[in-house]
Amino acid sequence: MTGADNDGRTLNGLVLDYAGVLTDNGGENLLEFVDIARDHGVRTALLSNAAGGGSVRRRLHGRFDDLVFSGEVGVMKPEPEIFLLTAERLGLPLEACVFVDDAPGNVWGAVGAGMVGVRHDTVPETITELSALFPGLEVDLPPESPSGVPF
Repeated sequence: MTGADNDGRTLNGLVLDYAGVLTDNGGENLLEFVDIARDHGVRTALLSNAAGGGSVRRRLHGRFDDLVFSGEVGVMKPEPEIFLLTAERLGLPLEACVFVDDAPGNVWGAVGAGMVGVRHDTVPETITELSALFPGLEVDLPPESPSGVPF
């Protein structure tokens, strides 16, 4: 399973930030999307500016194809080198990868390096955007209240 963005690029890599994205309310739904993506042949990575993996690595072991931590590789988002390194570790060109982060500067860094960028605000919005980029990959979300908070 691969997706295509509006430029007609084939997308078969998904890279997510940890803090502010997977730690957000409903982050388990994003992990479910990652599981479905992997089941459909999409390569996945966690990319974090954390010093090291520790408990995050233990918690997410096996959920991603690769886990990249700035403190372990010596380069941080939004530097283009970390996006290139992550894509290389997935065995993909930059332009085949979608990057999700809550920090606009990191998203712009990924886009500048050649990835497709998605700025995370809420889990439902991010999953909607990812579903558009990766057609056929969907997760069921809990119903939301008028305030946007799941019941």
